Amino acid sequence: MAIGNSSSVRHSVIAGTWYPGNAKQLRAMIDEFLNNVPPQKLDGDLVGLIAPHAGYIYSGQVAAYAYAQLRGKPFSRVVIVSPVHRIYPGRFAVTAKAFYETPFGLVPVDNELLQKVEQSIKLNRVSQDMEHSLEIQLPFLQHVLGDFALTPIMMGEQDWESALELGKALAKAIGKEPILLVASTDLSHFHRYEIAVRLDQLVLDHITAYDPEGLARTLAMQKAEACGGGPVMAVMVAAQQLGANGAVLLKYMNSGDVTGDRSSVVGYAAVALLRQ
Repeated sequence: MAIGNSSSVRHSVIAGTWYPGNAKQLRAMIDEFLNNVPPQKLDGDLVGLIAPHAGYIYSGQVAAYAYAQLRGKPFSRVVIVSPVHRIYPGRFAVTAKAFYETPFGLVPVDNELLQKVEQSIKLNRVSQDMEHSLEIQLPFLQHVLGDFALTPIMMGEQDWESALELGKALAKAIGKEPILLVASTDLSHFHRYEIAVRLDQLVLDHITAYDPEGLARTLAMQKAEACGGGPVMAVMVAAQQLGANGAVLLKYMNSGDVTGDRSSVVGYAAVALLRQ
């Protein structure tokens, strides 16, 4: 989509750095990632995805395992829940702009769904943000789905109570609509490879056991790490209320698997949330 004026657009803040700023190069990179994903037959209906949010050269291949599941799926509306890495925008925040921009064009913000969410919780509208973890999901979604409407929610607080409240609000707003949920998260940060794998497995054990509350306890006690733990919990709660009862790990890697440097790594995972 290529409409809208500059004042209504949340312009890309990471094109050309975290992923290619040229549409042709970006398409080629995403195609290469997707082509490397072997066929994976999922037992159930896809309700949500968990995907990483580092630069594409680091986590793009893992993200492709999540987004490959959308090929042939007719989702025209997507909710992305992300953490906040910089300025605190309030408990729950959303852009005040009408569109998100990437090299593939503009993604319209789904104000109809946002208004339904706002019947349950307060969303702080922000005129500017630098949040990469939400934007970085968009080119994959645009490439695989084509045009879609976006509900972009950033979590300024990631405790269990906030995740539970947001998850319930999302489920109530979505109802029976065929809307995809996406949680944006990376896992442990800057540990040696072996330690990172052990920490990340704790998070993934809770996710694959479909235990968001247990995940909340583990993260709160600092036994493991996930910079998007709140979004993962919120999306798991919403998906569960919409009928999801299973979580399948599609791929786990860390930056050490990509760069070969195992002294200080960041963990990445792709997960499908299913109604089985």
